[in-house]
Amino acid sequence: MDLFEYQARDVFEKHGVPVLGGIVATTAEEARAAAERLGGGTVVVKAQVKTGGRGKAGGVKLAHSPEEAAERAGEILGMDIKGHTVHRVMIAEGAKIAEEYYFSVLLDRSERRYLAMASVEGGVEIEQLAVERPEALAKVAVDPQVGIDAAKAAEIVAEAGFAEDVAGQVADVIQKLWTVYAEEDATLVEVNPLVRTEDGTVIALDGKVTLDANADFRHPDHAELEDAEAADPLEAKAKQHDLNYVKLDGSVGIIGNGAGLVMSTLDVVAYAGEAHGGVKPANFLDIGGGASAEVMAAGLDVILGDPQVKAVFVNVFGGITACDAVANGIVKALEMLGDHATKPLVVRLDGNNVAEGRAILREAGHPLVTLADTMDGGADTAAALAHAADTAA
Repeated sequence: MDLFEYQARDVFEKHGVPVLGGIVATTAEEARAAAERLGGGTVVVKAQVKTGGRGKAGGVKLAHSPEEAAERAGEILGMDIKGHTVHRVMIAEGAKIAEEYYFSVLLDRSERRYLAMASVEGGVEIEQLAVERPEALAKVAVDPQVGIDAAKAAEIVAEAGFAEDVAGQVADVIQKLWTVYAEEDATLVEVNPLVRTEDGTVIALDGKVTLDANADFRHPDHAELEDAEAADPLEAKAKQHDLNYVKLDGSVGIIGNGAGLVMSTLDVVAYAGEAHGGVKPANFLDIGGGASAEVMAAGLDVILGDPQVKAVFVNVFGGITACDAVANGIVKALEMLGDHATKPLVVRLDGNNVAEGRAILREAGHPLVTLADTMDGGADTAAALAHAADTAA
């Protein structure tokens, strides 16, 4: 989960990272009041969207009075920045900047470790800097068993070439940013720019934080950080049922058990769809190992609630949960959904008790269900049904 800048600022402050005051506003009047609370002087009005390039798009503006802050907020609220509508702004204290730096720590999956990156040239497109002048960006491996202690922070500062008069402060801030990373179970903590003000103070002026959703069980407070306005309603509904669901843009709904099988099913459906008008998968939905009637009903309910879905492909390999249990789950799920189930289902079962599972579905004889013997055949049938429905519409 990516945080908004104001949320990252609050998390930084919680862990002792030096930040400037910032107040969120959703209206021009709230922006004016926020500027007054921050002293009535110069503030920065910053669009809160989860994308870069806000400054170039006009989403970051200076204001020298509460009245001007209200005007600037009125100009920014409602803007479209790279497809993201601005619903809120942060009114942030102004700062007299002497130097701008860069720092981040992230999960380096390819090397199975953490990676810290730092530069004395912050406030720029760091990706461009890394390509054009890679020597200006220090990259230091971080042992997950140790993290960033005083010695590692000193190594990072030295590698990046920070001047002696600021190195100690930067090292201290880096250790605090590591605390944010470790204690909040983040996969990314980035500050650009990390600044030294004219009075010599090092401050995190802007922040980006990505939290690992797999660690949500350790952080019940993280639920408050979710952006309910931007969440896809189907994904939100699936989350309520603890389903692993991702909305896509196709017309063939997918249900499978096991992430690997579902990913393979997406590929097979996409390939089959090339022969049927180019139809594509509509979602990723992994119901896991237990395909009870309730789980299957919840999954079907989510998929059938997607108006783009024209047909559903249920592709299940019976293992610990046998195929007859899956088949009973499908039959009962259709009973539970009743008139809400209106789209054709192609069901391919294989594995433990497959014969019994197929027999249960044949005996039920539900008019929406078509049995498929193979994964390729099921994908082709589902794609054909979706294409026919699209054509008829």
